[in-house]
Amino acid sequence: MNLAMLPLMIGWPQIVLIVVVVLLLFGGRKIPELMRGLGSGLKEFKEASKDESKDETKEDNDLDEIK
Repeated sequence: MNLAMLPLMIGWPQIVLIVVVVLLLFGGRKIPELMRGLGSGLKEFKEASKDESKDETKEDNDLDEIK
Protein backbone atom coordinates (compact mmCIF):
# COMPACT_ATOMS: atom_id res chain seq x y z
CA MET A 1 0.00 0.00 0.00
CA ASN A 2 1.30 3.43 -0.95
CA LEU A 3 1.55 5.81 2.02
CA ALA A 4 0.52 8.75 -0.16
CA MET A 5 -2.88 7.11 -0.71
CA LEU A 6 -3.48 6.47 3.00
CA PRO A 7 -5.24 9.79 3.76
CA LEU A 8 -7.61 9.23 0.81
CA MET A 9 -8.93 5.94 2.15
CA ILE A 10 -11.90 6.94 4.31
CA GLY A 11 -14.18 4.26 5.69
CA TRP A 12 -17.27 4.24 7.91
CA PRO A 13 -15.33 4.53 11.19
CA GLN A 14 -13.57 7.68 9.95
CA ILE A 15 -16.85 9.20 8.74
CA VAL A 16 -18.50 8.53 12.11
CA LEU A 17 -15.53 10.11 13.88
CA ILE A 18 -15.76 13.20 11.68
CA VAL A 19 -19.50 13.54 12.35
CA VAL A 20 -18.96 13.23 16.12
CA VAL A 21 -16.20 15.85 16.06
CA VAL A 22 -18.39 18.25 14.05
CA LEU A 23 -21.27 17.74 16.49
CA LEU A 24 -19.00 18.42 19.44
CA LEU A 25 -17.47 21.52 17.86
CA PHE A 26 -20.58 23.19 16.49
CA GLY A 27 -23.50 21.66 18.37
CA GLY A 28 -26.81 20.50 16.96
CA ARG A 29 -28.28 23.97 16.47
CA LYS A 30 -25.49 25.38 14.33
CA ILE A 31 -25.18 22.44 11.90
CA PRO A 32 -28.31 23.18 9.79
CA GLU A 33 -27.02 26.72 9.29
CA LEU A 34 -23.63 25.41 8.21
CA MET A 35 -25.20 22.91 5.81
CA ARG A 36 -27.39 25.62 4.26
CA GLY A 37 -24.31 27.75 3.68
CA LEU A 38 -22.43 24.80 2.22
CA GLY A 39 -25.35 23.97 -0.08
CA SER A 40 -25.69 27.51 -1.37
CA GLY A 41 -21.94 27.68 -1.93
CA LEU A 42 -21.98 24.45 -3.95
CA LYS A 43 -24.96 25.71 -5.96
CA GLU A 44 -23.14 28.94 -6.82
CA PHE A 45 -20.01 26.98 -7.76
CA LYS A 46 -21.97 24.69 -10.11
CA GLU A 47 -23.70 27.66 -11.75
CA ALA A 48 -20.37 29.44 -12.24
CA SER A 49 -18.76 26.35 -13.74
CA LYS A 50 -21.71 25.89 -16.13
CA ASP A 51 -21.45 29.53 -17.20
CA GLU A 52 -17.70 29.14 -17.73
CA SER A 53 -18.14 26.04 -19.88
CA LYS A 54 -20.81 27.83 -21.96
CA ASP A 55 -18.44 30.76 -22.46
CA GLU A 56 -15.63 28.43 -23.55
CA THR A 57 -17.93 26.62 -25.99
CA LYS A 58 -19.05 29.94 -27.46
CA GLU A 59 -15.43 31.10 -27.83
CA ASP A 60 -14.51 27.81 -29.54
CA ASN A 61 -17.42 28.19 -31.96
CA ASP A 62 -16.40 31.79 -32.70
CA LEU A 63 -12.85 30.68 -33.41
CA ASP A 64 -14.11 27.92 -35.72
CA GLU A 65 -16.16 30.46 -37.68
CA ILE A 66 -13.12 32.69 -38.14
CA LYS A 67 -11.08 29.83 -39.65
